[in-house]
Amino acid sequence: MSAAPEAAGSAPAPRPTDIALLASVFVIAACGLLYELAAGALASYVLGDSVLQFSTVIGTYLFAMGVGSWLSRYFERQLPAHFLRIELLVALVGGALPAVLFLANAYAPGAFRVLLYGMVLLVGTLVGLEIPLVMRILKRNVRLKDLVSQVLTFDYLGALAVSLAFPLLLVPQLGLVRTGLLFGFMNAAVAVWALWLFRHELRRFRAHAVACAAVVGALLAGLLGAEHITRFAEDKFYQDRIVISAASPYQRIVVTHGRQGHRLYLNGNLQFAERDEYRYHEALVHPAMAAHGAPRRVAVLGGGDGMAVREVLKYPSVESVTLVELDPAMTRLFTQDPALRRLNAGALSDARVRIVNTDAFQWLQGGTDSSAAGPPQGARAPSGGSEPREAGSVGAHETFDVIIVDFPDPTNFAIGKLYTNSFYALLDQRLAASGYAVVQTTSPLVARRSFWTVVTTIESVGLAARPYHAHVPSFGEWGFVIAGRRPWRASAALPEGLRFLDAQSLPLLFDFPRDMARVPAEVNRLSNQVLVHTYEQEWGAVTH
Repeated sequence: MSAAPEAAGSAPAPRPTDIALLASVFVIAACGLLYELAAGALASYVLGDSVLQFSTVIGTYLFAMGVGSWLSRYFERQLPAHFLRIELLVALVGGALPAVLFLANAYAPGAFRVLLYGMVLLVGTLVGLEIPLVMRILKRNVRLKDLVSQVLTFDYLGALAVSLAFPLLLVPQLGLVRTGLLFGFMNAAVAVWALWLFRHELRRFRAHAVACAAVVGALLAGLLGAEHITRFAEDKFYQDRIVISAASPYQRIVVTHGRQGHRLYLNGNLQFAERDEYRYHEALVHPAMAAHGAPRRVAVLGGGDGMAVREVLKYPSVESVTLVELDPAMTRLFTQDPALRRLNAGALSDARVRIVNTDAFQWLQGGTDSSAAGPPQGARAPSGGSEPREAGSVGAHETFDVIIVDFPDPTNFAIGKLYTNSFYALLDQRLAASGYAVVQTTSPLVARRSFWTVVTTIESVGLAARPYHAHVPSFGEWGFVIAGRRPWRASAALPEGLRFLDAQSLPLLFDFPRDMARVPAEVNRLSNQVLVHTYEQEWGAVTH
């Protein structure tokens, strides 16, 4: 008696080959998204405005994937061979993308944008070819409805895995260059897997094997030399010798050392130079601190290098300083590295200093701190100092005599929100009745409208604004604004030992020549972020 016929419509049991291909979809999706994220991150590092850069990179990448999917119709025979070759190309181009862009930024900055979008288009097209080919190979043994659901499930799972790992694990631990090469190696591993799975179908098995070996070898060599590639590019870009380089989930931190001392760069932008940082930090801190008279409670928002805190601690009346810095990598470096500790005079290890690693906007709203303590872990308070004080959220009624706002310039919307009327309204709530806030406010000479936009925005929340400026050779003319509920008056009660300010020079900072005088400006709101656009226009006119 013959066996019963197979139930109508039933699908054959999945073969090991099919399971292996479905697993490869997970890797393909993870790698494709990784290259997209790496390109967006590098574009935001180099070109600024992370929202614009990620939007254009993602849009270009998705368009290219559509082109690749459309082109897949022209691949009719030898599908496993085509799939293998495409995997090797993705491995090479995608894996090398961060390294090539790093080198382009250092040696041919004019070609960076062309290379960026050219490589994104190429990788996107190749990734767009991969999934249709896998689906057509699997179609031999899997029903259509199962095929679509299984492929898309593995595709989305791969994207989820890398979207979480990229900012939290990969970039902080490996850096962009090594991460790109690692995922290129994973694409090459899928090609090697395909070589084995379809060894009986490939007409030129030996040639494919040689190609796989060559790509794997090139990527392994790149992985072993990733640190040298990064240093080679950064040494050219920064010119001075790099003594510290680190990648955090928030930014790339580079410290150089040359004839003129240490320099700090965040995402390639100079933050301070040792030779003249005292001019910037004395101008930032002392006009507000001295005018208050006897500040006891001080908050510093931003300024994770500890330089502003160093200046604050020169006042004997100060009992506590709360430093709110988003990036724990910054406060850790400037607490633990001996050379950087020397620059801030060990300010971050002072027993009066409490470090809070969280977003300043959320902290002012009373949000929970992600990390809060006195001296960071691994640092020792001075002998006789109190134990680090744990901190939850900022208290509903907690106010400060002086708040020093030392954020980077508003190059993107994430930073731009810290220059809005919403932020300054929160700042007002945390100021004591006789308190002052001071905000670093870009160059009133180069970015005149941007500077006065900040002044107008501070005034819009009911605070009296007193703008001033100082000359810092590394930056040129630089602007600041003091805000408070009472008028600011110059004070002669400056601490001893200042290198830049004295009682005679302090009032001169508040005089503006005609080319920096006030101009009409809009209020910067969360809903429009006009300051980011204005800032880009003004600084872009200088750099291009």
